[in-house]
Amino acid sequence: MARTTVVVATRDRVGELARTLGFLRELDVPVVVVDNGSTDGTVARVRREFPEVRLIPLERNVGASARNVGVRAAGTPYVAFSDDDSWWAPGALRRSEELFDAHPGLGLIAARVVVEPGGELDPVCRVMAASPLGVEPDLPGPSVLGFVCCGSVVRRDAFLEVGGFSPVLFFIGEERLLSWDLAVAGYACCYVDDVVAHHQPSLVRGPAAARRRAELRNDLLTTWLRRPWRRALAGTVALLGRGVGDPDARGALGSALLRLPVVARQRRVLPPDVERRVLAVG
Repeated sequence: MARTTVVVATRDRVGELARTLGFLRELDVPVVVVDNGSTDGTVARVRREFPEVRLIPLERNVGASARNVGVRAAGTPYVAFSDDDSWWAPGALRRSEELFDAHPGLGLIAARVVVEPGGELDPVCRVMAASPLGVEPDLPGPSVLGFVCCGSVVRRDAFLEVGGFSPVLFFIGEERLLSWDLAVAGYACCYVDDVVAHHQPSLVRGPAAARRRAELRNDLLTTWLRRPWRRALAGTVALLGRGVGDPDARGALGSALLRLPVVARQRRVLPPDVERRVLAVG
């Protein structure tokens, strides 16, 4: 009986999604696809070509929190995330199950991500492998406070306990906040080199400037949501200073300010031990 479900959130990338679902079909694991209001025929094609997939069509784009819908729908103790342009290597999910079974405090596995079509290692993996947090006792790899979502596997109960991905951030850079919240709840996040995912970055992408604005905005929002006020103020001042000559920074700050009322309601400052670990990572 399968113990890991793969959850894929997608929007308007039907060709790449079909390729990913073809790879996942070979693994013979349950798959949940959450469609973020696609208009390119995604829903019809998945229903036609991949009837074994559980498809959850959403009426609107909710960003990264679409994955939360998929996790709630999963009926297995572990959940692996794929994007519509990524998939898992044979044996990877079985290996992650062994590690979760052996390490009850493990909440998330950050996998080695191989970038296709060239087969290069994602540079983020080198950073995680050299994490200044090191390898803690009774854990299978270096502790991390960040990860690549399309190469991650979570303990479902831990993910749901902390609320999953924050809707406040919408999309881009949502991983860091989740890793912090897991740490606060007492769950470890580890980089494990022998759990492998493949990622072939999509050719269907929005404007680079919009992506950069979202990255800058979410970096500040994450700081506002969890860091001490002095750190939150410092981050705000830094982005304000960048905005003098950088329209993307100005746009990011304006977008963040619109979310400030929600941030105020959801702000929970990290406990000192987790804050120290965040500072160590830098």
